[in-house]
Amino acid sequence: MRALIAGLGLASMLATGTAAAQLAPFNEAGVTMGHWNFSSRYVQANKKIFDAMGGTPIAGGNETVLFPGVRINLSLGNAPGSGESVGSVVNHVGFIVKNVQEQVAKWKANGVPVLPGTNNRLDQAFVVTPDGVRIEILEDKTQTMPIRHEHVHFFLPEAEIPKAQAWYAKTFGGKAGTRNNAPVVDIPGAQLRFAKADTAQAPTKGRVLDHIGFDVKDLQSFVKKIEAEGIKLDEPVRKNEATGVALTYITDPWGTRIELVQRPPSP
Repeated sequence: MRALIAGLGLASMLATGTAAAQLAPFNEAGVTMGHWNFSSRYVQANKKIFDAMGGTPIAGGNETVLFPGVRINLSLGNAPGSGESVGSVVNHVGFIVKNVQEQVAKWKANGVPVLPGTNNRLDQAFVVTPDGVRIEILEDKTQTMPIRHEHVHFFLPEAEIPKAQAWYAKTFGGKAGTRNNAPVVDIPGAQLRFAKADTAQAPTKGRVLDHIGFDVKDLQSFVKKIEAEGIKLDEPVRKNEATGVALTYITDPWGTRIELVQRPPSP
């Protein structure tokens, strides 16, 4: 009986954790932030880091950790990528927490490698994974949850930034705007930010942070829309009949590989 109660309690905790880590609702274009995809040689070390940061691990063919607003897939199941995120078009990604210093203290106690904020800002920190993916941590004292996904930061030549902002807003139904006088595009679950780089940065494919992903409500309709806009698929749409997941890839004009995923309804 005790074993049964313990099992039910564990199932309840796992269900609660998974529910707390759901993706944001779709926007009018049927898009929400989906995932970051690592091609890492340090899968278990990364998993420990994200566990300690408050993620919810799920079992599967590829190790995955869930956070509110994003899934982090830690392995592509092939040869690990090479090249840290700095130097690629996706320079870093970011979370937002309720209190940076409180979270940093907890994370450090659990072995998370944390660097101080720029000029020792107390409302900012950075986590750098063993294979060089840079994760910015920012603060919002008004949020109710300890941590959630916040942004993806693209580094582009200055002349390309307005083009990229317009492309992401049009392609994914995002809302173009500014943050701290810098251009952004808001989609559910993420803010896409654009910063100036002195030169064109390396494409993401083949690096440790190989690609980012957006979940779409209706992949067939979405593909039809973007192909009409002149966007070519990197590969045909394929579906895993066992899981019901359909997916394909595109690459933005600046070298960011993007996975488009339609998942079956959650039970």
